[in-house]
Amino acid sequence: MDREHVKGVADKAKGAIKEGAGKLTGDKDLEAEGKMDEAKGSVHKAAGDVKDAARDAADALKR
Repeated sequence: MDREHVKGVADKAKGAIKEGAGKLTGDKDLEAEGKMDEAKGSVHKAAGDVKDAARDAADALKR
């Protein structure tokens, strides 16, 4: 797992907590912020997946 994947997991977890807290308290702004953090986490995960694919392709060419 690389840095992008770690950032993605952390942002998704943080977002889920914020979204849940926003729902519980009725704070729509906090809920929206949580959804944004979750989306940001998905972007970091996708970036990590692209890096992994590029690394795997480079490794395959070395063989």
